[in-house]
Amino acid sequence: GRDAAVCVPTTLNPAGMDRQRWKEMGIRPHFADRQRHIIDCYERLGVISDCSCTPYLGTNVPKKGQHIAWAESSALSFANSAIGARTNREGGPGALCAAIIGKTPEYGLHLDENRRPTVIIEVEAENVNYSLLGQAAGLIVGNRVPYFRGIRPTIEQLKTLAAAMAAAGAVALFHVEGVTPEAAEADLTGLEKVSIGKAELDRAREMLSTGKDPELIAFGCPHLSVAEIQELARLLKGRTRKGDAEVWFCTSRHTLSQCPREAKELERFGKLVCDTCMVVTPIEERFRCTASNSGKACNYLPTLCAQKSVFGDTEELVEMIS
Repeated sequence: GRDAAVCVPTTLNPAGMDRQRWKEMGIRPHFADRQRHIIDCYERLGVISDCSCTPYLGTNVPKKGQHIAWAESSALSFANSAIGARTNREGGPGALCAAIIGKTPEYGLHLDENRRPTVIIEVEAENVNYSLLGQAAGLIVGNRVPYFRGIRPTIEQLKTLAAAMAAAGAVALFHVEGVTPEAAEADLTGLEKVSIGKAELDRAREMLSTGKDPELIAFGCPHLSVAEIQELARLLKGRTRKGDAEVWFCTSRHTLSQCPREAKELERFGKLVCDTCMVVTPIEERFRCTASNSGKACNYLPTLCAQKSVFGDTEELVEMIS
């Protein structure tokens, strides 16, 4: 009914535009008006409109063992895997219903028996790019629960891995030996073992690039963290802008508010875009080819956004713009 409201802390996925800079993004007024209306509807329900795919970085941080109902594929995989919270792969309407009644069905990844690893992935490569690892692993494991050996990812790398595996496959939970909270108690008896080495990572890179000469170069899928913004500012410091491709750095307002100095450095090279990203805004109205350092983005750009995609690691993209 009209008086419905959420009864648990609830945050909102990215919107189709930056709520403040939508004109600079080339968004049409009618689209902006409709998007604002949708956000208003959520706010009337009591939803915190952070419009981010990384709420676990500050606006909605679950605890280990907590039952939640999340719909964003990379965020729910991160919550399950890196934090040890419990959620299934919900759709938007299901997550909203759970927020209103404060309950979610007790099945799937809410149950201990379904959180056990079902396949071991031995990573046999040095200096792994986690977007490429996620692409390769997602294609191999589908919706199984992989247990990784041979890697020591940071929080940022776990975020990248979760996003890429959820896009290339349907991975909602993974474990990393010595890193993620539920890995230590995992029973690995009799599990299939799969190796991922340089050849598989090279193949993943080839799959993620379908074009060349990008008109848009976009960072931040999932949304950039404070550490990633600081790293980009460090890489770009003292360099000058080159090329005529548009550049976007996509992040949340919550994150951006924590690093104003670095934000200023990034603004020399492109737009700091909040509330949205290159995958969920109508970039096809302005661009035909987009470059990203995100496996998730390069998976979705050709289908959701009618783009040719160019995959590059962070350093390669920095070289494209400076």
